[in-house]
Amino acid sequence: MIIIGSDHAGYELKKSVIAHLKETNVEFMEAGCMDGESCDYPLVAKEVCEKIVNGKADKGILICGTGVGISMAANKIKGIRAALCGDWYSAKYTRLHNDANVLCMGGRVIGSGLAAEIVDIFLTTEFEGGRHQRRVDQITDLEK
Repeated sequence: MIIIGSDHAGYELKKSVIAHLKETNVEFMEAGCMDGESCDYPLVAKEVCEKIVNGKADKGILICGTGVGISMAANKIKGIRAALCGDWYSAKYTRLHNDANVLCMGGRVIGSGLAAEIVDIFLTTEFEGGRHQRRVDQITDLEK
């Protein structure tokens, strides 16, 4: 199960990504801004990330204007490894090497075609483990 949320600045890209998730039969829940009206990205990040930490979702997608603010907020939540990605390479390697569980994107930065490609790669790439597990464990230790 994927959970996707956005603030008002990411709302249009969220709608586009949701359409893509439906086309590719990915099960998802929606959170955050539902109508394009102004809302606060830290609260959206909290809502999405709590579902992941509590086991109600496996991974999340967060979208704000640049992706920066919402990724900063998400990474404050224990158990979350959020990665801001604007290209497929970053999306692939943040899953392979960092075991990221939240993909962040900027609705005012990337278009819907690239966003769909990034989402597909993020959702289908598995964590390599091995030598990377030690580093992920070190990230987790920083939360203590």
